[in-house]
Amino acid sequence: MAASLLLNRVSRSVSLHRVGPALVFSSLDSQIHGGRLSGTLFRERSLATLAEGGASRFDEMVSANQRKYYLLGGKGGVGKTSCAASLAVKFASHGHPTIVVSTDPAHSLSDSFSQDLSGGVLKPVQGVDSPLLALEITPERMKEEIKSQAGGDKSVKNMMDSMGLGMFAGELGDLNLEDMLNAASPGIDEIAAISKVLQFVESPEYSRFTRIVFDTAPTGHTLRLLSLPDFYDSSISKITKLKKKITAAASAFTSVFGKKKEIQEPGPSNELDQLKERMEKVRNVFRGVDTTEFVIVTIPTVMAINESSRLHASLRKENVPVQRLIVNQLLPDSQSDCKFCSVRRKEQTRVLGLIQKDTELSGLKLIQSPLLDAEIRGVPALKFMGDLIWK
Repeated sequence: MAASLLLNRVSRSVSLHRVGPALVFSSLDSQIHGGRLSGTLFRERSLATLAEGGASRFDEMVSANQRKYYLLGGKGGVGKTSCAASLAVKFASHGHPTIVVSTDPAHSLSDSFSQDLSGGVLKPVQGVDSPLLALEITPERMKEEIKSQAGGDKSVKNMMDSMGLGMFAGELGDLNLEDMLNAASPGIDEIAAISKVLQFVESPEYSRFTRIVFDTAPTGHTLRLLSLPDFYDSSISKITKLKKKITAAASAFTSVFGKKKEIQEPGPSNELDQLKERMEKVRNVFRGVDTTEFVIVTIPTVMAINESSRLHASLRKENVPVQRLIVNQLLPDSQSDCKFCSVRRKEQTRVLGLIQKDTELSGLKLIQSPLLDAEIRGVPALKFMGDLIWK
């Protein structure tokens, strides 16, 4: 807290100016509040080398016809939500009907837009000219949707009866879909996210949206999300083979005992094959070089950079395309005698040097994002932030 107050005091002594190509400080003599600009000072803090750092090349991002999906992810607490929300606002402001989705169980999208986006349904974001819809995925609502879509009695016993194996069900008949859904499931958030990806891919309702931005959960959740399609593809293949073996065994059993009931062979249009096909579509979305880009967001600390390096290695292993790295919360140069600020700036400069030496990160387009001394909440603030980052 004391350090934060000190930084505020230092920044307030400096006015807006540029030295050559280097951006030293800039200020916006207004505080964003409730969608309006009030008279309180709202400053940008950035490194003097910010303008010399690699630009995000937003012109490429906005003009690309095929690239529709942007996933922003990284370590917790680095500003992923603000970066994702500002990108969505920037796309919408440039004429792209856009959807922004939070797959993070600890949602902060509502806070970022200063608008209630809870409830697990798409809601229009106020204050943007072009269509911009936002969604916070809610696992609880997703489970209710599955149960409502299932309908009727979906007990395991009835499922086995449909395969002619009711005689072997035994106590499994007491296990039903609702019990399975209510059981602890560590991947339920990722499953919910995948179901929404499928919805966006397949539904004509969303075909008019040309940009979909995902505010992903911290690194571990995100990697599970990206690897789930492969996991389900493998699992479904195994289940399909097992089902065929059980069907053949049941057919032989009924033939020996003179049973008349025929066991139908699973056809190519059964539910498992359909699910496998849907998972394939999700995998193609995540790995499509022409349709998708994952943007890593980090902060200038050694721990965050190391995690970002590991994240990029994992994304590369999953064949997920990555082009950009945002380094957020960079401090500016200053002529004050603030020792704390000077030490932090030197450390951040050293960390930026580590990025250039890192084999995983050095090849990415580096976007340097300034530390701001006001909270980024609401569309006007996100527009301001977007103009700083996405240029």
